[in-house]
Amino acid sequence: MVIKMKPESTEDEILELIAFLKNEGIKIHRSESGGITLIGLTGPLENIEISDIKVLNGVDDAVRITAPYKLVSRNFRPEDTVISFKNGVAVGGSEVVVMAGPSAVESEEQIETAAMICKSMGARILRGEAYISRTSPYSFQGLELEGLKIMRAAADNNNMLVISEILDTSQIDDFVQYVDIILVGSRNMQNFELLKALGSTDKPVMIKRGLSATIDEWLMAAEYIVTGGNSRVMLCERGIRTFEPKTKNTLDISAIPVLEVLTHLPIIVDPSRAVGFRDKIIPLARAAVAAGADGIMIEVHPFPEKARIYKAEQMAPDQFHQLMKETKAIALAIGRTI
Repeated sequence: MVIKMKPESTEDEILELIAFLKNEGIKIHRSESGGITLIGLTGPLENIEISDIKVLNGVDDAVRITAPYKLVSRNFRPEDTVISFKNGVAVGGSEVVVMAGPSAVESEEQIETAAMICKSMGARILRGEAYISRTSPYSFQGLELEGLKIMRAAADNNNMLVISEILDTSQIDDFVQYVDIILVGSRNMQNFELLKALGSTDKPVMIKRGLSATIDEWLMAAEYIVTGGNSRVMLCERGIRTFEPKTKNTLDISAIPVLEVLTHLPIIVDPSRAVGFRDKIIPLARAAVAAGADGIMIEVHPFPEKARIYKAEQMAPDQFHQLMKETKAIALAIGRTI
């Protein structure tokens, strides 16, 4: 249920309503939208009647949200969520934010070079994995904590933010210290204990869509974090598993306009991980921006042929330069910037 307060409602009326609801065992989620106070309710709502709520002081309206996800629903917050950072980056606003960097942190020199390249071409956020979830236990698993420290230094040297993937609740303290955006990978989209733990932090979180997850399942994963108190959540479409063997995954471009109706959360697209081949990334990046994505995440390596993992999907610097040029033109055509 969402309660909309009157524009002229006082703080005392709002607090009185909140106290009443808490006394009924209801969990309260307060937000502001267009100068109006909205109060989202979760918990045992069976005995709460809308008619009883509407007559309380300061209340303008109350509606039940029928979707299984409540707080990430557009019904709860009509306005888009914009996640702002200290260096001026805002995800979810008019600018399409570019996150770029190698698949994995391999060395100090490699990540510093990648950061310089990506920043010079317009990327605002440095991506790279320090803890790597691999299908084979014999594959490169990442530099772990040392990798996070190397990324942090490279990003600071180039006035960039850091996004990296977390694998386990035991890593949260280190990620809070060294990372600006915590990435929940597709394999962990339904790791509910991890999602709950991230809900108790104030660090922005990006959730990648699971390999075979529906949009509703994806939104419910985000709901786990928001109900924990962390509203700074964004979604990342990275392709889903289908029967088609010609690409690594199948990028669901249609998910972008669908999500824009269902949720207020920012939407990011990862065409690199979706298609799996660097020569096919640019068309998908163009399509993502044209469809309304709030950001794109691109894998860029100074020397892709020397990469320790995912050689085929990491772009060379000249390819990334071309991608930025073409996506900027698309963004301009739809009234946005990159």
